[in-house]
Amino acid sequence: MSSLSLRGVTKEYEVADSRLRVLDAINLDVAPGEFVSIVGSSGCGKSTLLRLIVGLDADYEGQILLDGRPVRGASLSRGIVFQDHRLLPWFTLEQNVGLALENAPMPRDTKRSEVARLIALVGLGGFENAYPHQLSGGMAQRAALARGLVTRPEILLLDEPFGALDALTRLRLQDELLHIWSTHRTSVILVTHDVEEAIYLGDKVVVMLPSPGRIAREVKIDLPGQRDRTSHAFNALRHEILIEMGATSTVERDLRMRLVR
Repeated sequence: MSSLSLRGVTKEYEVADSRLRVLDAINLDVAPGEFVSIVGSSGCGKSTLLRLIVGLDADYEGQILLDGRPVRGASLSRGIVFQDHRLLPWFTLEQNVGLALENAPMPRDTKRSEVARLIALVGLGGFENAYPHQLSGGMAQRAALARGLVTRPEILLLDEPFGALDALTRLRLQDELLHIWSTHRTSVILVTHDVEEAIYLGDKVVVMLPSPGRIAREVKIDLPGQRDRTSHAFNALRHEILIEMGATSTVERDLRMRLVR
């Protein structure tokens, strides 16, 4: 397990002959094995931040350190799962998961056993030879999780991985993700618009604000045992985070009504 540190990370884009700052002096620490949720409105730079951490964009100021080593370029030590599963339609599930190990320095038999282990872990045993169009949306996202974890990354980055799924499938996969995380204890950063999801999954929730993207607050989630979405403590945290994000008065009234029931 590894620690991640961001120090003064600032990102700008050139737009119409001027510089647009999308991230401003981001400081963030992710402890080994920690699950960090990042929430914020559209345009606050959440996904941009993940791109920098995974190494897809090196044009920024500041430092991104994994176990004290600067992050440079993409690496098997950083896995990522997107909202769109991005499985190759002409590959089977087994081939899609194994693709992440294509350039890994390990024997072929070891690669094969790792792929089989991850497919079983995400509950897709028996579907190894299925093609993406033969999988449901939830199954395809589980396959994407398997692909993201098969390289045994030091940190796993999740960019709205359940955002396109129906509500029931989303809840089911949240529980499966917690099971997978408890098995691997890989450090995880989840980007989501869903505050309830962020609280349910995260050890802490990082609240970002836009224009430019910046961290407003880190909220430690100290909820014992299995988290109950209907509990007073859970909804109090939800209320607190929504207010930090600048929730409307209508949302605030609705939350207050829930809290006093």
